[in-house]
Amino acid sequence: MKQMRALSNRNFPGMSNLSETQKIHYTLRIASAMCLIGHGAFGIITKPIWCNYFAVFGIGQDLAYRLMPLVGSFDIFLGILILVYPVRVIPAWLVVWGILTASLRPLSGEPFAEFIERAGNFGAPLVLLVVSGGPGQHVKNIFTPLSPGTPLDAKARGRLVLILRVTAFLLLLGHGWLNVIGKKGLLGQYASLGFTDAGRTALVVGVFEMVAALVVLIRPIRPMLLVLLAWKMTSELFYPHYELFEWIERGGSYGVLLALWFALDPGPLPAAGRKNFSGKSSSKPVPS
Repeated sequence: MKQMRALSNRNFPGMSNLSETQKIHYTLRIASAMCLIGHGAFGIITKPIWCNYFAVFGIGQDLAYRLMPLVGSFDIFLGILILVYPVRVIPAWLVVWGILTASLRPLSGEPFAEFIERAGNFGAPLVLLVVSGGPGQHVKNIFTPLSPGTPLDAKARGRLVLILRVTAFLLLLGHGWLNVIGKKGLLGQYASLGFTDAGRTALVVGVFEMVAALVVLIRPIRPMLLVLLAWKMTSELFYPHYELFEWIERGGSYGVLLALWFALDPGPLPAAGRKNFSGKSSSKPVPS
């Protein structure tokens, strides 16, 4: 029991004792694990729509159903591994894997919005790499653990905030777009919640999310990010099937919004010559 507690404290110390970069690191590490575990769960339960994605590679249904549990098990293994021993290769792999799996949706005939709506799946691990030493560090030390306390200079910090803003913009825009075009699954959600005009509800929600996406891209506001975080975490609970797995798989979306909220903290930053979220240099001294 003591060994388990020690492992937990080493991997996830109390958030109140963490620096800003450490908070972002642990947020995105958990988010990346959620993406992998949630996606892997769908492989284990052999989600039928996955057959469409295997078909892009010319794989038939029989073989697809045999491969799904293997793919799912590997995803879950990596998800657990990034929690307990976060070697750099895992988030690097998730960036590639997240882009590939999201790309299979439009390639199989679904709207392009399905791809960008899943930007959190590859954006979260990408920022995790940035906040943990940068791409150069990971190429040289691909099988070494991520460092949660890597200090950020102004350039790295600016890159981190930019990626977070673009990723949040894409995932909100994509979901809003799917609402505007009346995705069948979303209309079913609104109908099940008691909305008599599901189409109109989807349009209102879609416009709200697309406007919010633009605000996050142009000039994000910290209180608004918390509202959007609560909105995403709540709205993802209402899928008609596999609600829990869908909610877990969207961990990247929650993680990106929360990490951006941490990154825009107006408090002292670890590097001199820092920049605020609008890209302007700050002349205020860093308190000791």
